[in-house]
Amino acid sequence: MEWRGEPGCTPRPPIRAQPAPERRVLAVLFLGLLLDLLAFTLLLPLLPRLLEGQGRAADPLYGSWQRRVNWLASAIGMPAERRYNTVLFGGLIGSVFSLLQFLSAPLTGAASDCLGRRPVMLLCLMGLATSYAVWAASRSFLAFLLSRVIGGISKGNVSLSTTVVADLASPAARGQGMAIIGVAFSLAFMLGPMLGASLSDETVPWLSLLFALSDLLLIFCFLPETLPPEKRASSVALGFRSAANLLSPLALLRFSAVSHGQGSAAAHKLGSLRRLGLAYFLYLFLFSGLEYTLSFLAHQRFQFSSLQQGKMFFFIGLTMAAIQGGYTRRIGPGRETAAVKRALLLLVPAFLLIGWGRSLPVLGLGLLLYSFAAAAVVPCLSSVVASYGSAGQKGTVMGTLRSLGALARAVGPLVAASVYWLAGAQLCFTLYSGLFLLPFLLLRKLRHPEHMLKAE
Repeated sequence: MEWRGEPGCTPRPPIRAQPAPERRVLAVLFLGLLLDLLAFTLLLPLLPRLLEGQGRAADPLYGSWQRRVNWLASAIGMPAERRYNTVLFGGLIGSVFSLLQFLSAPLTGAASDCLGRRPVMLLCLMGLATSYAVWAASRSFLAFLLSRVIGGISKGNVSLSTTVVADLASPAARGQGMAIIGVAFSLAFMLGPMLGASLSDETVPWLSLLFALSDLLLIFCFLPETLPPEKRASSVALGFRSAANLLSPLALLRFSAVSHGQGSAAAHKLGSLRRLGLAYFLYLFLFSGLEYTLSFLAHQRFQFSSLQQGKMFFFIGLTMAAIQGGYTRRIGPGRETAAVKRALLLLVPAFLLIGWGRSLPVLGLGLLLYSFAAAAVVPCLSSVVASYGSAGQKGTVMGTLRSLGALARAVGPLVAASVYWLAGAQLCFTLYSGLFLLPFLLLRKLRHPEHMLKAE
């Protein structure tokens, strides 16, 4: 029975009154996310070979893309490099997938505020299962693109998982839930590419479908609703209007959804938050672009097979998991920004080594620095941003930050792939490594953000 006493009366029961449901929610979310991300990451080491195979198979749609890109190359006076075309196409596909995710995630969140988390989560998972079924049932390039479009629209389940964690009553459970989400990502990016690389191209989509259906069944059977009817938004239209602030790039960078609820006394704090948001966007814009071209560079320069690609991703995931467990989680309050600045500086030599290295030891050293930085930047920046605002605003603040990240991942791969296509790997990675100084300078000029952003 829910306690409804007044202030000053009988104290509330301890938070541990309902431990079992929270543990159940976290366990189901972890397993569900792991299954979902395994299905997603199976494709990663196969994408360069898959795109090259479409060119050799003379697929009509892929051939049309090739002809248009070759025409553009001829028009601007650059030699046609078909092996670079696959990088450009891969970047386009990655950007479209992230763009659809950026557009759908706020709408999914708004719908869940009105209808509940569970039904919207199940709808997303049904869409993901459909996307893998489309890919598995056909071998044409058009079907593959259609599967990515359906998957991008349906990928709101990841942001919904963080929303479910935010619904939990216990602060300790919420903190544990965010950590569990990070662990699920690390495990999936360690195991998924290795598993996908060890299977045939025909088997991978069917295994992805099996993981997606298992995830759907798990959520349907075991995930309880975490948003009770009395706490839901009363108007669907109002929820979607609020979501519009998460679809406008300018509104995102200005944190408009937060500023509407702030008084003049918090203006200096909001300015610091905007600077943090811009640094976060620039970092993910640059990082996601190079991250997406990495598998193409390894495939073209070192002739990595799918299995070797899987081993590379396993090395990255294992290093990130070790750094997150042994270093990142030990960074104390007030030290996050300094850790982010150190990580950003590490990315400069990391991507120079990757872009210019011609031997596997040099590539390995670059990937080691890359993995160390990647394990620290996003968790630490998220922690700093989470210190902004009152308890009732934190969901909006973090939702805005997630949308900024999705927007960065929507444009980053295509821009990086275009630079790679125009200038080659060495110049692309050199240019981008220098640009990582931009978010570093934004944070360097930010004076003690951890203390400025604490809620009043």
